[in-house]
Amino acid sequence: MKTRKYNSFAGLVYSTNPDALKPEETGHDTPTPERQRLKVILDSKQRRGKTVTLVIGFEGSENDLNDLGKKLKTKCGTGGSVKDGEIIIQGDYKAPVLQWLKDWGYGVKG
Repeated sequence: MKTRKYNSFAGLVYSTNPDALKPEETGHDTPTPERQRLKVILDSKQRRGKTVTLVIGFEGSENDLNDLGKKLKTKCGTGGSVKDGEIIIQGDYKAPVLQWLKDWGYGVKG
């Protein structure tokens, strides 16, 4: 059964106020790549011994994080996912991911 999320206008039936339905600004704009401080690490804990490359520390919208994750997965030619604010790349791709992120202008630590 689907649950519906009600927005802040749930009790609003009709209004003549033109500002009543304007979206609220959330302030979650994604900083430029130069202002990002990403960390690239290798991890194999709780993954049945398989190594994955993690990119953590991304600040910004979920769509921008998904786009960066897709871009990295395509460059690596492997699978992965984006979960809990982390980009997970299957395999040991730490060096190439570090280089690509630096080339794209991100502040990276490895």
